[in-house]
Amino acid sequence: MADLKEIGKQAKATRYILAGLDTDTKNKALFTAAECLETDAADILAENAKDLEAGRSRSMPEGLLDRLSLTQKRISDMAEGLRQVAALPDPVGEILDTFTRPNGLVISKRRVPLGVIGIIYESRPNVTADAFGLCFKAGNAVILKGGSDAIFSNLAIEKSLHRALAQCNIPETAVQLIPSTDRAVTQEMMRLNESIDVLIPRGGAGLIKMVVENSTVPVIETGTGNCHVYVDADADFDMAIRIILNAKTQRVGVCNACESLVIHESICDSFLPKLYQALREKDVEIHADDRAFLEIDGCVPATEADYGTEYLALKLSVKTVSSLEEAIGHINRYNTGHSEAIITNNEAHARTFLDQVDAACVYVNASTRFTDGFEFGFGAEIGISTQMLHARGPMGLKELTSYKYTIRGNGQTRS
Repeated sequence: MADLKEIGKQAKATRYILAGLDTDTKNKALFTAAECLETDAADILAENAKDLEAGRSRSMPEGLLDRLSLTQKRISDMAEGLRQVAALPDPVGEILDTFTRPNGLVISKRRVPLGVIGIIYESRPNVTADAFGLCFKAGNAVILKGGSDAIFSNLAIEKSLHRALAQCNIPETAVQLIPSTDRAVTQEMMRLNESIDVLIPRGGAGLIKMVVENSTVPVIETGTGNCHVYVDADADFDMAIRIILNAKTQRVGVCNACESLVIHESICDSFLPKLYQALREKDVEIHADDRAFLEIDGCVPATEADYGTEYLALKLSVKTVSSLEEAIGHINRYNTGHSEAIITNNEAHARTFLDQVDAACVYVNASTRFTDGFEFGFGAEIGISTQMLHARGPMGLKELTSYKYTIRGNGQTRS
């Protein structure tokens, strides 16, 4: 079993070193890490092949295999993510506010690193590089606990990152991947309060629920994605079909993919057959309610469970509604607070949807697939936070900082 207490001790010592690094030093390390990932691509892909072979032997679903799979392009994307993080403004030390009290005290609010961030994640090896880049640029040490499905890939990426840090004379303990696949180690990590300042789970509903319910370390919850697209009575049909195809089929195993379609009943007979033809060409299985079922040959009757399911597969639930208000009510009941979209040419409906839908990201006439740190210009992301406290939506650099107050005086004492 991994010696978590020692890992935590090393991370805690390293956090103070990282907090003192200047921006140029951090950026040089990130550029070096990007170069090392690309140089080591063949070795990383060879280790990833071991994980994929093991996954196929266990009949892992295609959507999860896609999450696990690395390619030359995906490694290049990881490297580009690190370069984009390097190009972003350094949040550490930013003065958020300054004011002077009547007694002459000058009080400033300044961004500081969170400290040691623990991340528990599943079968996405790219998270290893993304988490390092963001945590490092924001001055944090990071302890990573990846899933057993990706252990070889993660270790290979960590090795590449360590090589880059060593070249830049920065402690390799800035990023530490727990090598054990024992679930007992995950439980122990969730109680490492003396070393870890905040824990971020990234994965499926089961993982997130387990961390939230069992961790004694403060948790930032990154939610699952039961994302909806609502096609309003005033929608442009061609636009709606393009957006739904992209949101559902561009990549099915991701949290910002569309899982649920809501459609105004007045356009069922004119819109649904056209949409079904496009989805059938992509092999999407539709789970339709009674009204939609009448318009679609070959669909599956929807159950209550379908409306709350994150399929991560070529499946889509369809719910018909009689009004915008009913659509919003349905979405707020079944969504996971991630990403929701309306397709409409009615500006009043768009504003109402934006105001009343409860989610981290709400779209008008665009695909939910844009909920992503890279697409938002953050370089990369730790995850999509679906909670209200501290951070919400794609978590980039600023979301990985806290703040402290600095106070300057000239001899003041309190009476």
